[in-house]
Amino acid sequence: MPHLDDVVAPDGTRIRWWDNGCVGRPGPDVVISNGLGASPAAWPWLGGDGQPSATAPRTVTWHHRGLGGSERPADPARITIGDHVDDMFAVMDAAGIESAAVIGWSVGVAVAFEAARRAPERISSLLVLGGVAGGGFRSGPSWAPEFLSRGISTASAWSLRLVGPPVAGLISLLPRSMDANALAALAPPPLQTLAEVAREFSHHDWTWFSQMVLAAGKEPPIPVDAVRVPTTVVAGEFDTMAPVEDMVALADAVPGARLVRVPGTHFVPLQFPDVLAAELDALRAR
Repeated sequence: MPHLDDVVAPDGTRIRWWDNGCVGRPGPDVVISNGLGASPAAWPWLGGDGQPSATAPRTVTWHHRGLGGSERPADPARITIGDHVDDMFAVMDAAGIESAAVIGWSVGVAVAFEAARRAPERISSLLVLGGVAGGGFRSGPSWAPEFLSRGISTASAWSLRLVGPPVAGLISLLPRSMDANALAALAPPPLQTLAEVAREFSHHDWTWFSQMVLAAGKEPPIPVDAVRVPTTVVAGEFDTMAPVEDMVALADAVPGARLVRVPGTHFVPLQFPDVLAAELDALRAR
């Protein structure tokens, strides 16, 4: 059965991690390098809702520093991509996982690539979506100049500390009995899952979360041309946080990477779980 546990990172920060309980299933185990502040609930097909499917691989992930039950670091500056990689490896060690197929989403993409760069023997494959390998971030329409899109991203990250609390208040009103059936044509992902993810996300300390987003935006690019593990890049055609052009460029930069384009937004895990499951199976087989 899925369970939560704690592990202490190299700098002494206590990290809360999650295991879907599918120990001993065939094929490489899976580590989710999640989007910043995202919960396991975003991955119901891997057991993030507490009910892993009969074919789900063993999967672990963790809550980022200061979020979801993990402790804030004693040094508030210890929220770099490198620190998140330290946390990932600490979780893998605690779970007894020597090597894993890694799913990276959003900021977690940079974490996944940095982990592969630092310790390639621990990463058997990469499935990345909705993010690039460091170098800051940008949002907005694809036609916007880079300086403008990056400025929008920075301003948006800072404004989270102002707009986050009232939005969280509205999210907390979402009824737990919501059902997607009546809205299936308008909302491809199950609305129940979407509501639960939003509800968990709303509990964050928004000032701290804003600091973490800003820190991620200052990270330098991570070299990916030396990555030699099987890699699949999934790009959402309508992702304004990781424009499809950036995802295509990422796939071009990784030797032998497979590019998959889907008509989705930044929230591909909720919109196209079947596509991700198939791509993950193919990577694990490789």
